[in-house]
Amino acid sequence: MSLPNILKVKNIIRISPDIPLSKALSHLSSSHDAAFVFNDDEKYIGIINPYYCLIKSSHPGNSKVENCLYHPPRIRESDSVAKVAQHMIDSKIHYLPVLSDKNAFLGIVSARHILTILQNSKLFNIKINEYLKIKKNSLITVYEDDLVTEAMKTFKSRKISKLVVINRNMKLKGIVAQYDLINYLVSPRQKKHKGDKKGIRSESFKHNRITNFTQNYVLTLTPDNLLKDALDMILEKEIGSVVIIDKDNHPVGIITTRDFLRLINQASKFEKIEEITNNLSKESSRIISGFFNNLAFWVKRFPKLSKFKLFF
Repeated sequence: MSLPNILKVKNIIRISPDIPLSKALSHLSSSHDAAFVFNDDEKYIGIINPYYCLIKSSHPGNSKVENCLYHPPRIRESDSVAKVAQHMIDSKIHYLPVLSDKNAFLGIVSARHILTILQNSKLFNIKINEYLKIKKNSLITVYEDDLVTEAMKTFKSRKISKLVVINRNMKLKGIVAQYDLINYLVSPRQKKHKGDKKGIRSESFKHNRITNFTQNYVLTLTPDNLLKDALDMILEKEIGSVVIIDKDNHPVGIITTRDFLRLINQASKFEKIEEITNNLSKESSRIISGFFNNLAFWVKRFPKLSKFKLFF
């Protein structure tokens, strides 16, 4: 699959460099989103991204967009999809610009579009419980009665964008996104109360309980489901993650868009493995496919390995 085939040229969020940051961010909904900035000559000059504007740099909401620009990795049409996936993982941005050799803006490539094209790939025919065994930072939780300040410390120390919210019985209560908390200070979502002309104050916000900002609608699956099931839900519901729960509603893991980008990037390592199958049933083929994907994770740990042959 080449980039020209997945290049998006319409319905791109275009903004002017002289508008306030808060107005620009109103077009976005997560720390992985991006708005593309063009000057008066329609020349692309950079992007606005919540993570780099609010979380990493802490620009005030009344800053002009031109003072908050971020320059993401440069992607060319000749780049592989695996390389693009790695750029998305490294930059934490799921919408990246594609430029010509002369740095002319050609369009954008999005994680959601890539995953839609690859939705039926055998890469994702692996059981979730097998994937969770080898995934780092599989699950990080916060109690519903914890303060916002505690959640913000966890976000910063663990370098993640979402926390799974649980009660004291370890049961799932919802999910909270770092962007939702930070964006609250830039563009308050709660209406001003009578007598409070400034709306919700920063200090008051930080000492609120996490339960007040928890998204209670959460997509869930069990460890026995396939990664493909999680991907289908993410694409259908247009949401970024699926929480994995056991039979008692205890969260045991989380699958995010980043996990699928990671699998796509690692697919480029598959050429080290030669798979030969013969006379397998449909169910056996599915099982072998999951084993094959697991093995691919481990092969990358041996850079000097030139070939690995499997016969089933």
